[in-house]
Amino acid sequence: MSGNLPNRRLIQGNEAIVEGALAAGCRFFAGYPITPASEISEILSARMPEVGGTFIQMEDEIASMGAIIGASLAGTKSMTATSGPGFSLMQENLGFACIAEVPCVVVNVMRGGPSTGLPTSPAQGDVMQARWGTHGDHPIIVLAVSTVLDSFEITVRAFNLSEKYRVPVIILSDEVVAHTRETVSLPAWEDLEVTDRISPDTPPEWYVPYEGSSSGVPDMAAFGKGYRYHVTGLVHDVRGFPTQRPEEIEAFTSRLFRKISQGFHEIQKVETVFMEDAETAVIAYGSVARSAHRAVIMGRSQGLRVGLLKLVTLFPFPRRLVEPVLHQCKAVLVPEMNMGQISREVNRVNSSACRVIKHNRFDGQLITPEELMPRIEKMTS
Repeated sequence: MSGNLPNRRLIQGNEAIVEGALAAGCRFFAGYPITPASEISEILSARMPEVGGTFIQMEDEIASMGAIIGASLAGTKSMTATSGPGFSLMQENLGFACIAEVPCVVVNVMRGGPSTGLPTSPAQGDVMQARWGTHGDHPIIVLAVSTVLDSFEITVRAFNLSEKYRVPVIILSDEVVAHTRETVSLPAWEDLEVTDRISPDTPPEWYVPYEGSSSGVPDMAAFGKGYRYHVTGLVHDVRGFPTQRPEEIEAFTSRLFRKISQGFHEIQKVETVFMEDAETAVIAYGSVARSAHRAVIMGRSQGLRVGLLKLVTLFPFPRRLVEPVLHQCKAVLVPEMNMGQISREVNRVNSSACRVIKHNRFDGQLITPEELMPRIEKMTS
Protein backbone atom coordinates (compact mmCIF):
# COMPACT_ATOMS: atom_id res chain seq x y z
CA MET A 1 0.00 0.00 0.00
CA SER A 2 1.31 3.44 -0.82
CA GLY A 3 1.56 6.38 1.55
CA ASN A 4 -1.80 7.71 0.37
CA LEU A 5 -4.69 6.23 2.30
CA PRO A 6 -7.93 5.46 0.45
CA ASN A 7 -10.41 8.27 0.93
CA ARG A 8 -13.30 6.25 2.42
CA ARG A 9 -12.88 2.97 4.26
CA LEU A 10 -14.91 0.68 6.47
CA ILE A 11 -12.55 -0.08 9.35
CA GLN A 12 -12.63 -0.85 13.05
CA GLY A 13 -11.14 1.24 15.83
CA ASN A 14 -8.04 -0.92 16.27
CA GLU A 15 -7.30 -0.71 12.55
CA ALA A 16 -7.69 3.07 12.65
CA ILE A 17 -5.09 3.22 15.43
CA VAL A 18 -2.72 1.29 13.18
CA GLU A 19 -3.26 3.68 10.28
CA GLY A 20 -2.87 6.69 12.55
CA ALA A 21 0.42 5.38 13.92
CA LEU A 22 1.83 4.72 10.46
CA ALA A 23 0.68 8.12 9.19
CA ALA A 24 2.38 9.80 12.17
CA GLY A 25 5.67 8.13 11.26
CA CYS A 26 5.72 5.17 13.63
CA ARG A 27 8.22 2.69 12.25
CA PHE A 28 8.74 0.32 15.19
CA PHE A 29 6.19 -1.76 17.05
CA ALA A 30 6.84 -4.33 19.75
CA GLY A 31 3.95 -6.07 21.43
CA TYR A 32 2.34 -9.19 22.76
CA PRO A 33 -1.16 -10.33 21.71
CA ILE A 34 -3.95 -9.67 24.19
CA THR A 35 -7.71 -9.29 23.89
CA PRO A 36 -9.17 -6.81 22.88
CA ALA A 37 -6.04 -5.16 21.45
CA SER A 38 -4.69 -8.07 19.38
CA GLU A 39 -5.83 -6.70 16.02
CA ILE A 40 -3.36 -3.83 16.40
CA SER A 41 -0.47 -6.27 16.53
CA GLU A 42 -1.91 -8.52 13.85
CA ILE A 43 -2.46 -5.73 11.34
CA LEU A 44 0.89 -4.08 12.05
CA SER A 45 2.70 -7.37 11.50
CA ALA A 46 1.69 -7.00 7.84
CA ARG A 47 1.56 -3.23 7.46
CA MET A 48 4.79 -2.25 9.19
CA PRO A 49 7.12 -4.03 6.72
CA GLU A 50 5.24 -2.37 3.85
CA VAL A 51 6.43 1.05 5.01
CA GLY A 52 9.97 -0.04 5.84
CA GLY A 53 9.35 -0.39 9.56
CA THR A 54 10.00 -3.16 12.06
CA PHE A 55 7.48 -5.36 13.86
CA ILE A 56 8.50 -7.65 16.71
CA GLN A 57 6.29 -9.94 18.76
CA MET A 58 7.95 -9.92 22.16
CA GLU A 59 7.87 -12.59 24.86
CA ASP A 60 5.75 -10.41 27.15
CA GLU A 61 4.60 -6.86 27.80
CA ILE A 62 7.58 -6.01 30.00
CA ALA A 63 9.91 -6.70 27.11
CA SER A 64 7.59 -4.90 24.69
CA MET A 65 7.86 -1.67 26.66
CA GLY A 66 11.63 -2.04 26.92
CA ALA A 67 11.92 -2.60 23.18
CA ILE A 68 10.02 0.53 22.18
CA ILE A 69 12.12 2.59 24.59
CA GLY A 70 15.29 1.26 22.97
CA ALA A 71 13.98 1.89 19.46
CA SER A 72 12.98 5.43 20.37
CA LEU A 73 16.41 6.15 21.83
CA ALA A 74 17.83 5.02 18.48
CA GLY A 75 15.71 7.67 16.76
CA THR A 76 12.61 5.74 15.64
CA LYS A 77 9.02 6.63 16.50
CA SER A 78 7.74 3.64 18.46
CA MET A 79 4.53 2.19 19.84
CA THR A 80 3.13 -0.77 21.73
CA ALA A 81 -0.46 -1.86 22.38
CA THR A 82 -2.01 -3.93 25.14
CA SER A 83 -4.93 -4.26 27.53
CA GLY A 84 -5.21 -4.05 31.32
CA PRO A 85 -3.10 -7.04 32.46
CA GLY A 86 -0.33 -6.17 30.00
CA PHE A 87 -0.52 -2.49 30.92
CA SER A 88 0.11 -3.49 34.53
CA LEU A 89 3.30 -5.27 33.48
CA MET A 90 4.52 -2.22 31.58
CA GLN A 91 4.48 0.18 34.52
CA GLU A 92 8.12 -0.11 35.64
CA ASN A 93 9.47 0.50 32.15
CA LEU A 94 6.90 3.23 31.64
CA GLY A 95 8.46 4.99 34.63
CA PHE A 96 11.86 4.58 32.99
CA ALA A 97 10.54 6.28 29.85
CA CYS A 98 9.21 9.12 32.00
CA ILE A 99 12.44 9.80 33.85
CA ALA A 100 14.67 9.31 30.79
CA GLU A 101 12.29 11.46 28.70
CA VAL A 102 11.87 8.88 25.96
CA PRO A 103 9.01 9.63 23.54
CA CYS A 104 6.77 6.64 22.80
CA VAL A 105 3.08 5.78 22.52
CA VAL A 106 1.28 3.11 24.56
CA VAL A 107 -2.22 2.01 23.56
CA ASN A 108 -4.37 0.42 26.28
CA VAL A 109 -7.59 -1.09 24.95
CA MET A 110 -9.43 -1.36 28.24
CA ARG A 111 -11.39 -4.40 29.37
CA GLY A 112 -12.97 -5.50 32.64
CA GLY A 113 -10.65 -6.20 35.57
CA PRO A 114 -8.75 -6.52 37.80
CA SER A 115 -6.53 -9.48 36.87
CA THR A 116 -7.89 -11.50 33.93
CA GLY A 117 -11.28 -9.91 34.63
CA LEU A 118 -13.58 -9.73 31.61
CA PRO A 119 -11.33 -10.16 28.54
CA THR A 120 -14.03 -9.55 25.92
CA SER A 121 -16.06 -6.86 27.68
CA PRO A 122 -15.64 -3.08 27.74
CA ALA A 123 -14.61 -1.12 30.82
CA GLN A 124 -12.92 2.13 31.82
CA GLY A 125 -11.23 0.96 34.97
CA ASP A 126 -7.66 1.84 33.93
CA VAL A 127 -8.04 5.62 33.96
CA MET A 128 -6.24 6.24 37.24
CA GLN A 129 -3.71 3.54 36.46
CA ALA A 130 -2.83 5.45 33.31
CA ARG A 131 -2.13 8.53 35.42
CA TRP A 132 -0.54 6.96 38.49
CA GLY A 133 0.36 3.38 37.54
CA THR A 134 4.09 3.92 37.65
CA HIS A 135 5.48 5.15 40.96
CA GLY A 136 6.81 8.55 41.89
CA ASP A 137 5.92 12.07 40.82
CA HIS A 138 5.84 12.18 37.05
CA PRO A 139 4.00 14.03 34.31
CA ILE A 140 2.24 12.04 31.62
CA ILE A 141 -0.26 12.61 28.84
CA VAL A 142 -3.36 10.42 28.60
CA LEU A 143 -5.79 10.70 25.66
CA ALA A 144 -9.12 8.90 25.15
CA VAL A 145 -10.69 7.80 21.86
CA SER A 146 -14.46 7.53 21.32
CA THR A 147 -14.95 6.82 17.62
CA VAL A 148 -13.14 5.13 14.76
CA LEU A 149 -12.13 8.50 13.33
CA ASP A 150 -10.92 9.52 16.80
CA SER A 151 -8.78 6.41 16.84
CA PHE A 152 -6.94 7.65 13.76
CA GLU A 153 -6.74 11.35 14.57
CA ILE A 154 -5.89 11.01 18.26
CA THR A 155 -3.18 8.46 17.52
CA VAL A 156 -1.53 11.01 15.21
CA ARG A 157 -1.95 13.59 17.98
CA ALA A 158 -0.43 11.22 20.54
CA PHE A 159 2.74 10.83 18.48
CA ASN A 160 2.99 14.57 17.89
CA LEU A 161 2.70 15.36 21.59
CA SER A 162 5.09 12.58 22.55
CA GLU A 163 7.76 13.79 20.15
CA LYS A 164 7.32 17.47 20.98
CA TYR A 165 7.40 17.08 24.76
CA ARG A 166 9.65 13.98 25.05
CA VAL A 167 7.16 12.09 27.15
CA PRO A 168 5.26 8.79 26.91
CA VAL A 169 1.69 9.29 25.74
CA ILE A 170 -1.03 6.80 26.64
CA ILE A 171 -4.05 6.25 24.44
CA LEU A 172 -7.05 4.76 26.25
CA SER A 173 -9.48 2.91 24.03
CA ASP A 174 -11.92 0.19 25.08
CA GLU A 175 -13.41 -2.99 23.66
CA VAL A 176 -16.40 -1.21 22.11
CA VAL A 177 -14.40 1.48 20.30
CA ALA A 178 -11.74 -1.06 19.31
CA HIS A 179 -14.20 -3.38 17.56
CA THR A 180 -16.72 -0.88 16.22
CA ARG A 181 -16.61 -0.58 12.42
CA GLU A 182 -17.44 2.72 10.79
CA THR A 183 -16.98 4.21 7.34
CA VAL A 184 -14.48 7.03 7.68
CA SER A 185 -12.52 9.32 5.39
CA LEU A 186 -8.84 9.27 6.23
CA PRO A 187 -6.56 12.04 5.00
CA ALA A 188 -3.51 11.45 2.86
CA TRP A 189 -0.34 11.26 4.92
CA GLU A 190 1.15 14.32 3.24
CA ASP A 191 -1.85 16.38 4.34
CA LEU A 192 -1.27 15.68 8.03
CA GLU A 193 0.64 17.89 10.42
CA VAL A 194 3.34 15.60 11.83
CA THR A 195 5.76 16.64 14.57
CA ASP A 196 9.27 15.22 14.92
CA ARG A 197 11.56 15.48 17.91
CA ILE A 198 14.10 18.29 17.89
CA SER A 199 17.60 17.06 17.09
CA PRO A 200 20.63 18.93 18.40
CA ASP A 201 22.25 21.47 16.09
CA THR A 202 25.50 21.55 18.06
CA PRO A 203 28.62 19.45 17.48
CA PRO A 204 28.66 16.16 19.43
CA GLU A 205 31.37 17.42 21.80
CA TRP A 206 29.14 20.35 22.83
CA TYR A 207 25.99 18.32 23.32
CA VAL A 208 24.38 18.45 26.79
CA PRO A 209 21.64 15.78 26.63
CA TYR A 210 19.32 17.00 29.39
CA GLU A 211 19.91 20.72 29.22
CA GLY A 212 16.57 22.47 29.55
CA SER A 213 15.54 25.07 27.01
CA SER A 214 12.88 27.74 27.52
CA SER A 215 10.29 25.08 26.71
CA GLY A 216 11.83 22.68 29.22
CA VAL A 217 12.27 20.07 26.48
CA PRO A 218 15.90 19.09 25.72
CA ASP A 219 17.04 18.37 22.18
CA MET A 220 17.22 14.61 21.58
CA ALA A 221 20.08 12.97 19.70
CA ALA A 222 19.66 9.46 18.33
CA PHE A 223 22.01 6.75 19.51
CA GLY A 224 24.39 5.80 16.72
CA LYS A 225 24.53 9.31 15.24
CA GLY A 226 27.77 10.35 16.90
CA TYR A 227 26.22 11.90 20.00
CA ARG A 228 27.06 10.16 23.22
CA TYR A 229 25.09 10.40 26.44
CA HIS A 230 24.15 8.43 29.50
CA VAL A 231 20.60 7.08 29.98
CA THR A 232 19.53 5.95 33.43
CA GLY A 233 16.44 5.35 35.51
CA LEU A 234 18.05 7.31 38.32
CA VAL A 235 17.47 11.03 38.82
CA HIS A 236 20.26 12.59 36.82
CA ASP A 237 22.06 15.82 36.08
CA VAL A 238 22.05 17.63 32.74
CA ARG A 239 24.58 15.17 31.32
CA GLY A 240 22.52 12.16 32.28
CA PHE A 241 24.62 10.94 35.19
CA PRO A 242 23.03 10.06 38.57
CA THR A 243 23.02 12.82 41.15
CA GLN A 244 22.29 13.21 44.84
CA ARG A 245 22.59 16.99 44.83
CA PRO A 246 19.31 18.47 46.14
CA GLU A 247 19.49 21.48 43.84
CA GLU A 248 19.96 19.27 40.77
CA ILE A 249 17.18 16.90 41.84
CA GLU A 250 14.76 19.77 42.35
CA ALA A 251 15.69 21.41 39.06
CA PHE A 252 15.30 18.14 37.16
CA THR A 253 11.91 17.22 38.61
CA SER A 254 10.59 20.76 38.23
CA ARG A 255 11.60 20.81 34.58
CA LEU A 256 9.77 17.52 33.89
CA PHE A 257 6.54 19.09 35.11
CA ARG A 258 7.20 22.53 33.66
CA LYS A 259 7.54 21.28 30.10
CA ILE A 260 4.03 19.80 30.33
CA SER A 261 2.38 22.66 32.25
CA GLN A 262 3.70 25.18 29.72
CA GLY A 263 1.96 23.17 27.00
CA PHE A 264 -1.45 22.88 28.67
CA HIS A 265 -3.04 25.07 25.99
CA GLU A 266 -2.01 22.57 23.32
CA ILE A 267 -2.17 19.30 25.24
CA GLN A 268 -5.56 19.69 26.89
CA LYS A 269 -8.44 19.16 24.50
CA VAL A 270 -12.19 18.67 24.85
CA GLU A 271 -15.10 18.68 22.41
CA THR A 272 -18.52 20.18 23.05
CA VAL A 273 -21.99 19.42 21.74
CA PHE A 274 -24.93 21.80 22.34
CA MET A 275 -23.12 23.54 25.19
CA GLU A 276 -23.90 27.11 24.12
CA ASP A 277 -27.16 27.33 26.11
CA ALA A 278 -26.96 24.16 28.19
CA GLU A 279 -28.30 24.25 31.74
CA THR A 280 -27.23 20.67 32.41
CA ALA A 281 -24.37 18.71 30.88
CA VAL A 282 -22.89 15.26 30.52
CA ILE A 283 -19.12 14.91 30.92
CA ALA A 284 -17.96 11.69 29.29
CA TYR A 285 -15.09 10.01 27.43
CA GLY A 286 -14.41 6.87 25.43
CA SER A 287 -17.28 4.75 24.16
CA VAL A 288 -19.54 6.20 26.86
CA ALA A 289 -19.20 9.59 25.16
CA ARG A 290 -20.88 8.04 22.09
CA SER A 291 -23.88 7.03 24.19
CA ALA A 292 -23.85 10.43 25.89
CA HIS A 293 -23.83 12.18 22.51
CA ARG A 294 -26.91 10.25 21.41
CA ALA A 295 -28.63 10.87 24.75
CA VAL A 296 -28.00 14.60 24.44
CA ILE A 297 -29.55 14.61 20.96
CA MET A 298 -32.54 12.71 22.34
CA GLY A 299 -32.83 15.21 25.17
CA ARG A 300 -32.71 18.18 22.81
CA SER A 301 -35.52 16.62 20.76
CA GLN A 302 -37.60 16.77 23.93
CA GLY A 303 -36.75 20.42 24.51
CA LEU A 304 -34.19 19.77 27.26
CA ARG A 305 -31.30 22.23 27.44
CA VAL A 306 -28.60 19.60 27.85
CA GLY A 307 -25.10 19.50 26.38
CA LEU A 308 -22.06 17.26 26.21
CA LEU A 309 -18.46 17.90 27.22
CA LYS A 310 -16.39 15.11 25.70
CA LEU A 311 -12.95 14.70 27.24
CA VAL A 312 -10.20 13.94 24.72
CA THR A 313 -7.38 14.68 27.17
CA LEU A 314 -7.87 12.93 30.49
CA PHE A 315 -4.48 13.91 31.94
CA PRO A 316 -3.22 16.46 32.60
CA PHE A 317 -6.83 16.90 33.64
CA PRO A 318 -8.26 19.84 31.62
CA ARG A 319 -9.44 21.86 34.59
CA ARG A 320 -9.49 25.17 32.71
CA LEU A 321 -11.92 23.65 30.17
CA VAL A 322 -14.11 21.81 32.67
CA GLU A 323 -14.59 24.62 35.18
CA PRO A 324 -16.61 26.89 32.84
CA VAL A 325 -19.09 24.05 32.32
CA LEU A 326 -19.42 23.56 36.07
CA HIS A 327 -20.15 27.27 36.50
CA GLN A 328 -22.54 27.39 33.55
CA CYS A 329 -24.70 24.41 34.52
CA LYS A 330 -26.81 23.61 37.54
CA ALA A 331 -25.90 19.93 37.34
CA VAL A 332 -23.54 17.64 35.41
CA LEU A 333 -23.72 13.90 34.90
CA VAL A 334 -20.49 11.87 34.72
CA PRO A 335 -21.18 8.38 33.35
CA GLU A 336 -18.32 5.87 33.42
CA MET A 337 -17.77 2.13 33.06
CA ASN A 338 -16.02 1.97 36.43
CA MET A 339 -16.74 2.77 40.07
CA GLY A 340 -16.10 6.48 39.49
CA GLN A 341 -12.63 7.71 38.46
CA ILE A 342 -13.00 10.81 36.30
CA SER A 343 -15.97 11.86 38.43
CA ARG A 344 -13.47 12.28 41.27
CA GLU A 345 -11.48 14.67 39.13
CA VAL A 346 -14.61 16.61 38.21
CA ASN A 347 -15.56 16.86 41.89
CA ARG A 348 -12.03 17.94 42.74
CA VAL A 349 -12.27 21.02 40.53
CA ASN A 350 -15.96 21.69 41.15
CA SER A 351 -15.71 23.89 44.28
CA SER A 352 -19.45 23.47 44.85
CA ALA A 353 -20.26 25.30 41.63
CA CYS A 354 -22.93 22.76 40.68
CA ARG A 355 -24.21 19.27 41.44
CA VAL A 356 -21.99 16.46 40.12
CA ILE A 357 -23.92 13.23 39.65
CA LYS A 358 -22.21 9.90 39.02
CA HIS A 359 -23.56 7.13 36.85
CA ASN A 360 -21.43 4.01 37.01
CA ARG A 361 -21.65 0.63 35.36
CA PHE A 362 -19.05 -2.10 35.87
CA ASP A 363 -20.80 -5.32 34.80
CA GLY A 364 -19.11 -5.59 31.40
CA GLN A 365 -21.98 -3.89 29.58
CA LEU A 366 -21.95 -0.59 27.73
CA ILE A 367 -23.80 2.38 29.18
CA THR A 368 -26.58 3.07 26.66
CA PRO A 369 -28.34 6.31 25.68
CA GLU A 370 -31.62 4.90 26.97
CA GLU A 371 -29.96 4.27 30.33
CA LEU A 372 -28.79 7.88 30.54
CA MET A 373 -32.07 9.53 29.55
CA PRO A 374 -33.89 9.12 32.90
CA ARG A 375 -30.91 10.66 34.69
CA ILE A 376 -30.83 13.58 32.25
CA GLU A 377 -34.59 14.13 32.54
CA LYS A 378 -34.37 14.15 36.33
CA MET A 379 -31.45 16.61 36.26
CA THR A 380 -33.40 19.03 34.06
CA SER A 381 -36.68 18.82 35.97
